[in-house]
Amino acid sequence: MVKIGMMIGDRYEILEKIGTGGMSDVYKAKCHKLNRYVAIKVLKQEFSENANFVSKFRIEAQAAAGLMHPNIVNVYDVGEENGIYYIVMELVEGITLKKYIEKKARLSYKEAVSIAIQVSMGIEAAHKNHIIHRDIKPQNIMISKEGKVKVTDFGIAKAATSNTITSNVMGSVHYASPEQARGGYSDEKSDIYSLGITLFEMLTGRVPFNGETTVAIAIKHIQEEMPSPREYVPEIPFSVEQIVMKCCQKSPDRRYQSMGELCADLKRSLMDPDGDFVVDNYDSEGMTRTMEEDVVPVRRRERRQDYYEDHDEVMRLKKDTEPEYEQYEEDEGDDYDYNPRMERITTILAVLFGVIICGVIIFLLVRVFDVFSNDEDKKPGNVILEESEESSSETRQEDFSGGFSDESESSENSVKMPNVVGWNLGDARSLLLKSKLYAQVEYEESDEFGEDIVIRTDIEEGTMLEEGATVTLFVSSGRGLIPVPGAVGKTYEDAYTTLTLAGFEVKRGEEFSDSIAAGLVISQDPESGSKVEQGSAVTLIVSRGSRNDKVAVPNVIGKSLEEARSTLESCGFVVSTVHEVYHSEIQAGLVCYQSYSEGSFVAPGTTFMLHVSLGPGSYGFTGDIAAPSAQEAPNYVPGQDVSIVIVADNGVEVYNHTTSSFPESVSFHGMAVSGGTVTFTYTAATEPGVTEQKSFTRRIEFTAE
Repeated sequence: MVKIGMMIGDRYEILEKIGTGGMSDVYKAKCHKLNRYVAIKVLKQEFSENANFVSKFRIEAQAAAGLMHPNIVNVYDVGEENGIYYIVMELVEGITLKKYIEKKARLSYKEAVSIAIQVSMGIEAAHKNHIIHRDIKPQNIMISKEGKVKVTDFGIAKAATSNTITSNVMGSVHYASPEQARGGYSDEKSDIYSLGITLFEMLTGRVPFNGETTVAIAIKHIQEEMPSPREYVPEIPFSVEQIVMKCCQKSPDRRYQSMGELCADLKRSLMDPDGDFVVDNYDSEGMTRTMEEDVVPVRRRERRQDYYEDHDEVMRLKKDTEPEYEQYEEDEGDDYDYNPRMERITTILAVLFGVIICGVIIFLLVRVFDVFSNDEDKKPGNVILEESEESSSETRQEDFSGGFSDESESSENSVKMPNVVGWNLGDARSLLLKSKLYAQVEYEESDEFGEDIVIRTDIEEGTMLEEGATVTLFVSSGRGLIPVPGAVGKTYEDAYTTLTLAGFEVKRGEEFSDSIAAGLVISQDPESGSKVEQGSAVTLIVSRGSRNDKVAVPNVIGKSLEEARSTLESCGFVVSTVHEVYHSEIQAGLVCYQSYSEGSFVAPGTTFMLHVSLGPGSYGFTGDIAAPSAQEAPNYVPGQDVSIVIVADNGVEVYNHTTSSFPESVSFHGMAVSGGTVTFTYTAATEPGVTEQKSFTRRIEFTAE
């Protein structure tokens, strides 16, 4: 069992737990050999004895170890120690894309596309190494503090071969491709589908398919039509919408065929957001036909009709589309081959145009005759208003078309303004679109409403509006901004107290300074007086004092004891303790451990502990220390602090820790003797108001390694 403070592989010191997954836990650790921080993924204890899980864990290590790319979390080391299976990886300081989306509600299209480009470049590198991720989702994408995007957790990746790959493991169902949901063939295009769903979530703040069970969601991936992201956020550019829709096609053959193709279109969308350059892969009778050949005119007509639904615009649409068909026919030339499918499409389009033209002609004739009729009605003598009609309780007004209509009667094209106050912005927009109304957004600060919640509208609920009318939504931008208190020149403790009381999160960094005394704040970010949201993080850089007051630690590992002692003492340090331990990598008689890492700065006079190697072969212990029994400690009360000290038979102290919970997991290696003594120390109440220290010992046997 992994414990904070233990060493793994004689070089990795476990510092803290930073994450957990279905099969493994992730810890932050320090590599004492290279003096750097790393992340260590450790297979959970309950799975370490399961051969199937261990096999998957090793496959992950083998797959990830072959990948080196700026947009992939790099793997440094793989190992197994006393039943602990672990992978040492690059430590990425930042947050997952999932948390980033939750924090911002949704991303702008430029930010979403930029992130998708970096993800696609990383996955493309994996695909070139014949590795499929199979679990692309925002939770497996890290964004570092510098803004670098990295793909992690190749947890169910397998090396692709020329044979058919059947995946019996499905990733998170919200992002799984239809073929994964069916448990069938999955390849690189499955990753493209999952990245398309991820891009959809970045743009809209939600996933396209949801349900009460994983099975219900999987069925939707297989059967239901993919919704357009513009249904939820109308301002998404046309090209970005088309990229998402192409990534998320049900048939893998209609998606992008490689991450390289997807990346190229994503980059182009940043330069030409409303461009019509996304090509649809349409497979018919074994041939691949592009949208430019027989689909683009129809798609353009449908796209324009989304915005122009009146009959006059249909006439303009006809003029726009006719030249495209003429050009298409000219390009065919003499090489035209008879195609039954194309003949059916042409016939349907011809009938459709005929119906539209007839409808427009009939509409124009009705309008013309209606105007003439109204002009006749308006001639003197044709309109008679009697005094009794003027005094009637039923008020009538003259219509612009020449007739009369009741104010109480609503137009056939009128819709009622729905209530969207208190709704999330995306849901409010969707409801307005269903009512054939459009939203205009204005943000304002609010302490009552959360971020992206509709505060009010410029039109009251229930008001009758014409279809296509624009409604202004006043949306909360969150709490108001507050100034950051000044911290420069204060002690870190005072600055920390001031900032936390003001509602800020405090992060600490340290630097040497020849002018600022140790412990005082050198700088802060954001600066004093800057206005930011309450709860934001403020980074304080604290002085470590002058570098001249401290001495850099040299490296003495691999040197003889005499040479190491001489080197350290010449720097002003004191070698206080020397232990002999077994070590599998460093030969006997040479130093294999120093208590301060090379390159760190410590004050002269600091005492050092050195370990000298006895060569390969040693004893160790990995197990649990049980709580004091009633016979050993009659006055012990469960839950109180107990000091545990383990001393080997050669006098070496190998463990010293205070705990209040048992059993206590202990692990150490490299001992020259086969056993030792465990000393327990606790405080006991011997009589009311009187306490004293109690101790007892217990024998412990080590295991040969």
